[in-house]
Amino acid sequence: MRTLRQPANVVAPLLFPMLLLAVNSGGLAAETNLSGFPTNSFVAFALAVPFIQGALFATMNAGTDLARDIQTGFLNRLSLTPMRGIALLAGQLGGVVVLGLVQTTVYLAVGLAVGVHIESGVAGVLVLFAFALLVALGFGALGTFAALRTGSGEAVQSLFPAFFVFLFISSMNIPRNLIETSWFRDLATANPVSYLLECVRSLIITGWDGEALALGFGIAAAIAVAALALSTWALRVRMARS
Repeated sequence: MRTLRQPANVVAPLLFPMLLLAVNSGGLAAETNLSGFPTNSFVAFALAVPFIQGALFATMNAGTDLARDIQTGFLNRLSLTPMRGIALLAGQLGGVVVLGLVQTTVYLAVGLAVGVHIESGVAGVLVLFAFALLVALGFGALGTFAALRTGSGEAVQSLFPAFFVFLFISSMNIPRNLIETSWFRDLATANPVSYLLECVRSLIITGWDGEALALGFGIAAAIAVAALALSTWALRVRMARS
């Protein structure tokens, strides 16, 4: 029998990003006084971070659960039934997508509660939900790929710190054009996570920025397509071994 998903797997993606948002908003609020800063509300600027940080948890959630299925032999038993393995993969990713939508609802509710105004309006909120769904799907598929290739929950969890580094060398705390240290600005510019953040930020702060939306959705779609293709291939390899 499969083990139930641990409560921490659900609580952490909701609670930890909110704690980081509170810490950053309290410590970095003075940035709004910089010339060229896009808003006078640092909370509005930083609200994009939980969306992407929460998606990173999708890597662990989907991958760890699938790795547990492999380690307990559930996937091997599944290969003896008429059920196709792809259904298991779809189930894992479906759960990640639902959690991503819940996260988006919570983050938006918190933002609105503290006075953040969504400049893109109701249509922008719908686009934000679509983007969150795509990002959660992409990072969740990366987690399932890692699980299928390694069969180890520990190996999947080790990916989280590596992805977290990408978050910290992005434009998460300051716009790229205001970063004075050239090497850090160059890294943030080359980092795809910056464009995921800026896509969310454009809907909250700017209103409608075609370039930011195109870059964000394009990168998120590329991650999702590549990760799904890799996961499907890894699943076939894994099932062939079973």
